[in-house]
Amino acid sequence: MIVFEIHQSGCKITARKGLISNMEKLLLSGNEAIARGAYEAGVKVCSAYPGTPSTEIFENLPQYKDALYCEWAPNEKVATEVAYGAAVAGVRSLCAMKHVGVNVAADPIFTAAYNGVNRGFVIVSADDPSMHSSQNEQDNRYYAKAARMALVEPSDSQECIDFLKEAYEISERFDMPVLFRTTTRISHSKSIVTLSERQEVEAPVYERNVRKNVCTPANAYLNHPKVEANMAALAAYSNTSPMNRVEMKGSKMGVITASIAYQYAKDVFPEDTSFLKLGLTYPLPMDLIRDFASKVETLYVVEELEGFMEEQIKAAGIDCIGKDKVGRLYEQNPQRLKEELFGIKPETTDVGVAAVSRPPALCPGCPHRGFFYTLSKGKNFVICGDIGCYTLGAAAPLSAMDTVTCMGGGFSLAVGMAKAFEMTGQDKKIFGVVGDSTFFHSGMTGAAEIIYNKGRVIPVVLDNSITGMTGHQDNPGSGMTLQGEIAEAIKIENVLAAYGYQNVIIVDPQDLTAMQKAVDDALASEVPAAIIARRPCLLIKRLKHDIAQCVVDNDKCIGCKKCLKVGCPAVMMKGKKSYIDPTQCVGCTVCAQVCPVGAISRKE
Repeated sequence: MIVFEIHQSGCKITARKGLISNMEKLLLSGNEAIARGAYEAGVKVCSAYPGTPSTEIFENLPQYKDALYCEWAPNEKVATEVAYGAAVAGVRSLCAMKHVGVNVAADPIFTAAYNGVNRGFVIVSADDPSMHSSQNEQDNRYYAKAARMALVEPSDSQECIDFLKEAYEISERFDMPVLFRTTTRISHSKSIVTLSERQEVEAPVYERNVRKNVCTPANAYLNHPKVEANMAALAAYSNTSPMNRVEMKGSKMGVITASIAYQYAKDVFPEDTSFLKLGLTYPLPMDLIRDFASKVETLYVVEELEGFMEEQIKAAGIDCIGKDKVGRLYEQNPQRLKEELFGIKPETTDVGVAAVSRPPALCPGCPHRGFFYTLSKGKNFVICGDIGCYTLGAAAPLSAMDTVTCMGGGFSLAVGMAKAFEMTGQDKKIFGVVGDSTFFHSGMTGAAEIIYNKGRVIPVVLDNSITGMTGHQDNPGSGMTLQGEIAEAIKIENVLAAYGYQNVIIVDPQDLTAMQKAVDDALASEVPAAIIARRPCLLIKRLKHDIAQCVVDNDKCIGCKKCLKVGCPAVMMKGKKSYIDPTQCVGCTVCAQVCPVGAISRKE
């Protein structure tokens, strides 16, 4: 990683590469700080599935691989189970995921809360208010309440380190997992941190404990009272936790807040406002809250998204102002908060120029483009998509996707739609589409559903040899681990063949003729068929790519605009003729293949 050195004499910032050493002051993002906190806390086993805004936590862990083990798991459920297994075995462990990933991991999380731990076990949930890179903005604080486990929320990078270490102490003291919740702003904003030495935590000799670790109904029945007793003890502790602090300045206004909302509120409220800044936010420190409320005339609760704290505070009979002023929708910021609370609108300047809309698009040379262009020509095609770069196949001009719901849903939703069309007599050709990483994440069960329940669906795996959308993390099919070791690359075609797909068609999607033939052959197949559209992403650094440029012969170009239908950012019109931007083109030739008059050629 790149380490920034801050020098007090002047404001000079220099950059160098290498392992962070101890006892330095550094400028780190929240995600970088969490990775550092795991190292300092003596964590030994870490597992995650990449997902914005959590991804960089694990991208920063391999620098500590001499002290800990870290991996990319196939999905969040597996990551949670790996980390929890390590905690049961007696070492501190960490798993991390974006907020929707907690939905995938919920099964083991809820049971781990009943069973308890043998060493500290922390689950990082990186929430995404305003859905910068997500399909919803669910508030995962409710998971802590539902699963009966501690909830810790840092508000800056230093707290990401300090609170993570405290979270492990809580996990071990109260025998429970800890949900460590961040948000996009905490994950990606940078602030100064002070580093410390690593604390080695001795692992006990493992002993079998069926009563504690085997979650039969009888054992779970006996565990529930233990969970409630631990939660009651944790609630008492929360009133004295160092993560909860009072900043008393005046008696007119008081604010209870946590996470990034604390930073916004400090900007917005008057200087003489008192704050109860919470870091351990479930269970809430009700005695501390009551005492704080008694010392101020007007009490505000400022939090992003849902009124998680406000609901509990009001239920305790404490009057406060919250979601009646501060909205539930989207990410907060100081300007918005100032307007909501005090009616002060931000000052703006009209520059007289409207910002140009730049919707996301598949990159120039993206291997998915040829596949979606081919399917976009089908008049009765229904295409169930999934979460990844290829979600952009839904955008114009390709417009080649009907649904996107969740990881793995590309296959499973397709079966439901196919069954509905059969029952209503609609002649539709259904394609279920997932990426290679998504296939390993949750697509394999959908592939089994198609073949087992005779779904009239063509499953398609868009294999670009990497987990692309989140920034090129390896997966079980890429042949490399998070720690940089060569791994066995699982062949998707072998998995599909083992399931019973007797006609697995592997095609280069940038060859439009071959791509069309693959679609036609799959539709005509009398045995279960599947398509693997395989071409590596051009941004994979460890591969050598054949890069060139395409150019337009203006004498041949008839201005028909068919080249625009491939949706490549490099292709545009200049006047009445097509033009290819040489700074963007990589010479994939998809546009050349659709040109009816041969006006586009590849320039070596």
